[in-house]
Amino acid sequence: MTYEEFRRQLGKAGLTSKQFADLVKLNCNSVTNYATQGEVPSHWAIVAVLMGEMAERKIDFKSILETIDISPKKVRGSAAKGKFGGSRQLDFLMEEAK
Repeated sequence: MTYEEFRRQLGKAGLTSKQFADLVKLNCNSVTNYATQGEVPSHWAIVAVLMGEMAERKIDFKSILETIDISPKKVRGSAAKGKFGGSRQLDFLMEEAK
């Protein structure tokens, strides 16, 4: 699904990108980053379409979602504490040759 269609479906549901992200415990930047890619992953597209349809049928999907214990997604690509740019490799401790 294109990002524009995704936004249209969210509009049908009466949601902004931030509200959608908050409901599904997703980082808001992850949602807006799909705009640069131009497409939204199919699982989020399905969720947006279902939300739009439920809203049109006057089904309160927000209160239903709020009852689910959803673990927030971990932020990926962030730097390791104390290291600029993260640490993709293990640090090897080398002993000095005598």
